[in-house]
Amino acid sequence: MPTQPPDQTRPFHEAPHRHRSMAESFGSDAERYDRNRPRYPGAMIEAIVTGSPGPRVLDVGCGTGIAARQFQDAGCRVLGVEPDARMAALARRTGVEVEVASFEDWDPAGRAFDAVTAGQAWHWVDPAAGPAKAARILRPGGRLAAFWNVFRPPPDLGEAFSAVYRRVLPDSPIFSRMLPPPGDHTALLAKPIDGMRAVDAFGDPEQWNFEWERDYTRDEWLDLVPTSGGHTLFSPAKLEELLTGIGEVIDAAGGSFTMHYTALVLTTTLTRP
Repeated sequence: MPTQPPDQTRPFHEAPHRHRSMAESFGSDAERYDRNRPRYPGAMIEAIVTGSPGPRVLDVGCGTGIAARQFQDAGCRVLGVEPDARMAALARRTGVEVEVASFEDWDPAGRAFDAVTAGQAWHWVDPAAGPAKAARILRPGGRLAAFWNVFRPPPDLGEAFSAVYRRVLPDSPIFSRMLPPPGDHTALLAKPIDGMRAVDAFGDPEQWNFEWERDYTRDEWLDLVPTSGGHTLFSPAKLEELLTGIGEVIDAAGGSFTMHYTALVLTTTLTRP
Protein backbone atom coordinates (compact mmCIF):
# COMPACT_ATOMS: atom_id res chain seq x y z
CA MET A 1 0.00 0.00 0.00
CA PRO A 2 1.38 3.50 -0.73
CA THR A 3 2.95 5.49 2.09
CA GLN A 4 0.33 8.18 1.64
CA PRO A 5 -3.19 8.27 0.26
CA PRO A 6 -3.02 8.39 -3.54
CA ASP A 7 -4.44 11.91 -3.66
CA GLN A 8 -1.02 13.06 -2.48
CA THR A 9 1.07 11.60 -5.29
CA ARG A 10 0.62 14.03 -8.17
CA PRO A 11 -0.22 17.73 -8.37
CA PHE A 12 -3.69 18.63 -9.59
CA HIS A 13 -2.55 20.64 -12.59
CA GLU A 14 -0.73 17.76 -14.29
CA ALA A 15 -3.95 15.89 -15.16
CA PRO A 16 -6.79 18.36 -14.54
CA HIS A 17 -9.82 16.33 -15.56
CA ARG A 18 -8.79 13.14 -13.78
CA HIS A 19 -7.60 14.88 -10.66
CA ARG A 20 -10.55 17.26 -10.44
CA SER A 21 -12.79 14.17 -10.39
CA MET A 22 -10.66 12.65 -7.65
CA ALA A 23 -10.63 15.87 -5.63
CA GLU A 24 -14.39 16.22 -5.87
CA SER A 25 -14.93 12.59 -4.86
CA PHE A 26 -14.18 13.26 -1.19
CA GLY A 27 -17.48 15.06 -0.62
CA SER A 28 -19.49 12.00 -1.64
CA ASP A 29 -19.26 10.77 1.97
CA ALA A 30 -18.17 13.83 3.93
CA GLU A 31 -19.23 12.41 7.29
CA ARG A 32 -17.10 9.30 6.84
CA TYR A 33 -14.19 11.53 5.80
CA ASP A 34 -14.54 13.70 8.89
CA ARG A 35 -14.97 10.71 11.17
CA ASN A 36 -11.93 8.79 9.97
CA ARG A 37 -9.26 11.06 8.57
CA PRO A 38 -6.45 11.38 11.12
CA ARG A 39 -5.96 14.62 12.99
CA TYR A 40 -2.60 16.37 13.31
CA PRO A 41 -0.22 16.26 16.27
CA GLY A 42 -0.56 19.13 18.71
CA ALA A 43 3.14 19.93 18.39
CA MET A 44 2.67 20.61 14.67
CA ILE A 45 -0.29 22.93 15.25
CA GLU A 46 1.63 24.77 17.98
CA ALA A 47 4.71 25.21 15.77
CA ILE A 48 2.66 26.81 12.99
CA VAL A 49 0.72 29.05 15.39
CA THR A 50 3.78 30.25 17.31
CA GLY A 51 5.67 30.78 14.05
CA SER A 52 2.98 33.12 12.70
CA PRO A 53 2.72 36.84 13.54
CA GLY A 54 -0.92 36.68 14.65
CA PRO A 55 -4.02 34.50 15.02
CA ARG A 56 -5.78 35.06 11.68
CA VAL A 57 -5.60 31.86 9.58
CA LEU A 58 -6.85 31.08 6.08
CA ASP A 59 -7.20 27.31 5.73
CA VAL A 60 -7.05 26.37 2.05
CA GLY A 61 -8.97 23.27 0.99
CA CYS A 62 -10.31 23.00 4.51
CA GLY A 63 -12.54 20.03 3.69
CA THR A 64 -14.73 19.17 6.65
CA GLY A 65 -12.71 21.44 8.94
CA ILE A 66 -10.42 18.88 10.58
CA ALA A 67 -7.32 21.10 10.74
CA ALA A 68 -9.38 24.30 11.02
CA ARG A 69 -10.94 23.10 14.27
CA GLN A 70 -7.52 22.27 15.67
CA PHE A 71 -6.29 25.79 14.85
CA GLN A 72 -9.44 27.23 16.45
CA ASP A 73 -8.77 25.19 19.59
CA ALA A 74 -5.28 26.72 19.63
CA GLY A 75 -6.79 30.22 19.74
CA CYS A 76 -6.78 31.12 16.05
CA ARG A 77 -9.52 32.88 14.06
CA VAL A 78 -9.94 30.64 11.03
CA LEU A 79 -11.59 31.15 7.66
CA GLY A 80 -11.79 28.09 5.43
CA VAL A 81 -11.82 28.02 1.65
CA GLU A 82 -13.20 24.79 0.18
CA PRO A 83 -14.33 24.05 -3.40
CA ASP A 84 -16.68 21.19 -2.45
CA ALA A 85 -19.96 22.56 -1.07
CA ARG A 86 -20.74 19.23 0.64
CA MET A 87 -17.50 19.29 2.61
CA ALA A 88 -17.96 22.97 3.39
CA ALA A 89 -21.47 22.37 4.73
CA LEU A 90 -20.19 19.81 7.22
CA ALA A 91 -17.36 22.14 8.28
CA ARG A 92 -19.90 24.90 8.98
CA ARG A 93 -21.96 22.52 11.12
CA THR A 94 -18.88 21.94 13.25
CA GLY A 95 -18.27 25.66 13.80
CA VAL A 96 -15.90 26.60 10.98
CA GLU A 97 -16.55 29.66 8.80
CA VAL A 98 -16.13 28.56 5.17
CA GLU A 99 -16.36 30.19 1.75
CA VAL A 100 -16.93 27.86 -1.21
CA ALA A 101 -14.32 28.37 -3.94
CA SER A 102 -11.04 27.03 -5.19
CA PHE A 103 -8.13 28.98 -3.74
CA GLU A 104 -7.13 30.24 -7.18
CA ASP A 105 -10.63 31.69 -7.80
CA TRP A 106 -11.38 32.82 -4.24
CA ASP A 107 -11.79 36.59 -3.68
CA PRO A 108 -9.97 37.80 -0.55
CA ALA A 109 -11.87 41.11 -0.75
CA GLY A 110 -9.01 43.04 0.80
CA ARG A 111 -8.61 40.69 3.78
CA ALA A 112 -5.15 39.82 5.11
CA PHE A 113 -4.00 36.83 7.16
CA ASP A 114 -1.17 35.84 9.47
CA ALA A 115 -1.00 32.30 8.12
CA VAL A 116 -2.18 30.43 5.05
CA THR A 117 -2.44 26.73 5.80
CA ALA A 118 -3.41 23.67 3.78
CA GLY A 119 -3.87 20.19 5.27
CA GLN A 120 -3.83 17.34 2.72
CA ALA A 121 -4.75 19.92 0.08
CA TRP A 122 -1.84 21.95 -1.32
CA HIS A 123 -1.17 19.36 -4.07
CA TRP A 124 -4.56 20.35 -5.54
CA VAL A 125 -3.48 24.01 -5.78
CA ASP A 126 -1.65 25.29 -8.86
CA PRO A 127 2.03 25.26 -7.79
CA ALA A 128 2.72 28.67 -9.32
CA ALA A 129 -0.52 30.57 -8.74
CA GLY A 130 -1.03 29.27 -5.20
CA PRO A 131 2.14 30.62 -3.54
CA ALA A 132 1.83 33.90 -5.46
CA LYS A 133 -1.71 34.41 -4.16
CA ALA A 134 -0.68 33.46 -0.62
CA ALA A 135 2.03 36.11 -0.75
CA ARG A 136 -0.54 38.76 -1.70
CA ILE A 137 -2.84 38.05 1.25
CA LEU A 138 -0.28 37.44 4.00
CA ARG A 139 0.74 40.15 6.45
CA PRO A 140 4.48 40.91 6.82
CA GLY A 141 6.14 37.91 8.42
CA GLY A 142 3.11 35.76 7.61
CA ARG A 143 3.53 32.02 7.22
CA LEU A 144 2.53 29.68 4.42
CA ALA A 145 2.33 26.11 5.74
CA ALA A 146 1.24 23.09 3.71
CA PHE A 147 1.12 19.80 5.57
CA TRP A 148 0.27 16.16 5.07
CA ASN A 149 -0.12 13.10 7.23
CA VAL A 150 2.07 10.54 5.48
CA PHE A 151 1.54 7.00 6.73
CA ARG A 152 3.75 3.93 6.75
CA PRO A 153 2.40 0.60 7.97
CA PRO A 154 4.66 -2.03 9.53
CA PRO A 155 6.80 -3.44 6.66
CA ASP A 156 5.23 -6.90 6.45
CA LEU A 157 1.73 -5.46 6.63
CA GLY A 158 2.56 -2.80 4.05
CA GLU A 159 3.76 -5.40 1.57
CA ALA A 160 0.64 -7.49 2.17
CA PHE A 161 -1.57 -4.43 1.62
CA SER A 162 0.30 -3.68 -1.63
CA ALA A 163 -0.24 -7.25 -2.81
CA VAL A 164 -3.99 -6.84 -2.33
CA TYR A 165 -4.01 -3.65 -4.40
CA ARG A 166 -1.95 -5.29 -7.15
CA ARG A 167 -4.30 -8.27 -7.26
CA VAL A 168 -7.56 -6.31 -7.22
CA LEU A 169 -6.41 -3.32 -9.29
CA PRO A 170 -3.60 -4.62 -11.54
CA ASP A 171 -4.02 -1.78 -14.06
CA SER A 172 -3.82 1.03 -11.52
CA PRO A 173 -0.35 2.65 -11.49
CA ILE A 174 -1.19 4.41 -8.22
CA PHE A 175 -1.04 1.20 -6.24
CA SER A 176 1.34 -0.94 -8.26
CA ARG A 177 4.50 1.01 -7.48
CA MET A 178 6.93 -0.16 -4.84
CA LEU A 179 7.06 1.52 -1.46
CA PRO A 180 9.59 4.37 -1.47
CA PRO A 181 12.29 4.35 1.19
CA PRO A 182 11.21 5.70 4.59
CA GLY A 183 11.52 9.47 4.71
CA ASP A 184 11.62 9.88 0.92
CA HIS A 185 8.97 12.52 0.24
CA THR A 186 10.49 13.80 -3.01
CA ALA A 187 7.44 13.06 -5.15
CA LEU A 188 5.14 14.92 -2.77
CA LEU A 189 7.28 17.99 -2.10
CA ALA A 190 9.27 18.74 -5.27
CA LYS A 191 6.73 20.92 -7.10
CA PRO A 192 5.42 22.71 -3.98
CA ILE A 193 9.02 23.61 -3.07
CA ASP A 194 9.69 24.92 -6.57
CA GLY A 195 6.48 26.95 -6.47
CA MET A 196 7.35 28.59 -3.14
CA ARG A 197 10.91 29.35 -4.25
CA ALA A 198 9.61 31.03 -7.41
CA VAL A 199 7.95 33.77 -5.32
CA ASP A 200 10.65 36.29 -4.41
CA ALA A 201 8.65 37.55 -1.43
CA PHE A 202 9.11 34.25 0.43
CA GLY A 203 12.12 32.95 2.29
CA ASP A 204 13.56 29.55 1.48
CA PRO A 205 11.07 26.76 2.29
CA GLU A 206 11.66 24.62 5.36
CA GLN A 207 10.57 21.03 6.00
CA TRP A 208 9.33 20.08 9.46
CA ASN A 209 8.59 16.48 10.47
CA PHE A 210 6.44 15.39 13.40
CA GLU A 211 6.39 11.64 14.07
CA TRP A 212 3.40 10.01 15.71
CA GLU A 213 1.53 6.69 15.82
CA ARG A 214 -2.03 5.43 16.01
CA ASP A 215 -3.44 1.99 16.72
CA TYR A 216 -6.15 0.73 14.36
CA THR A 217 -8.54 -2.16 14.66
CA ARG A 218 -9.57 -3.97 11.49
CA ASP A 219 -12.92 -2.16 11.35
CA GLU A 220 -11.39 1.27 12.01
CA TRP A 221 -8.92 0.89 9.13
CA LEU A 222 -11.56 -0.43 6.73
CA ASP A 223 -13.74 2.58 7.55
CA LEU A 224 -10.85 4.91 6.71
CA VAL A 225 -9.66 3.31 3.45
CA PRO A 226 -12.58 4.54 1.28
CA THR A 227 -11.79 8.16 2.25
CA SER A 228 -8.38 7.99 0.52
CA GLY A 229 -8.18 9.66 -2.85
CA GLY A 230 -9.53 7.65 -5.76
CA HIS A 231 -11.30 4.96 -3.76
CA THR A 232 -14.74 6.48 -4.28
CA LEU A 233 -14.10 6.24 -8.04
CA PHE A 234 -13.73 2.44 -7.92
CA SER A 235 -16.73 0.30 -8.75
CA PRO A 236 -18.62 -0.92 -5.67
CA ALA A 237 -17.57 -4.49 -6.49
CA LYS A 238 -13.88 -3.61 -6.74
CA LEU A 239 -13.99 -1.56 -3.54
CA GLU A 240 -15.67 -4.42 -1.70
CA GLU A 241 -13.08 -6.88 -3.02
CA LEU A 242 -10.32 -4.53 -1.95
CA LEU A 243 -11.71 -4.06 1.56
CA THR A 244 -12.23 -7.80 1.95
CA GLY A 245 -8.61 -8.47 1.04
CA ILE A 246 -7.28 -5.76 3.37
CA GLY A 247 -9.48 -7.07 6.18
CA GLU A 248 -8.08 -10.56 5.70
CA VAL A 249 -4.54 -9.18 5.95
CA ILE A 250 -5.33 -7.41 9.23
CA ASP A 251 -7.10 -10.48 10.60
CA ALA A 252 -3.99 -12.56 9.85
CA ALA A 253 -1.91 -10.00 11.76
CA GLY A 254 -4.08 -10.36 14.88
CA GLY A 255 -6.94 -8.01 14.09
CA SER A 256 -5.19 -4.70 14.76
CA PHE A 257 -1.94 -2.87 14.00
CA THR A 258 -0.03 0.31 14.73
CA MET A 259 0.32 2.82 11.89
CA HIS A 260 3.32 5.13 11.91
CA TYR A 261 2.63 8.66 10.70
CA THR A 262 4.83 11.58 9.77
CA ALA A 263 3.07 14.93 9.84
CA LEU A 264 5.11 16.55 7.10
CA VAL A 265 5.11 20.36 6.92
CA LEU A 266 6.45 22.46 4.06
CA THR A 267 6.56 26.06 5.21
CA THR A 268 7.95 29.47 4.37
CA THR A 269 7.47 33.04 5.59
CA LEU A 270 6.80 36.31 3.82
CA THR A 271 10.06 38.24 4.03
CA ARG A 272 8.91 41.29 2.03
CA PRO A 273 5.68 42.63 0.52
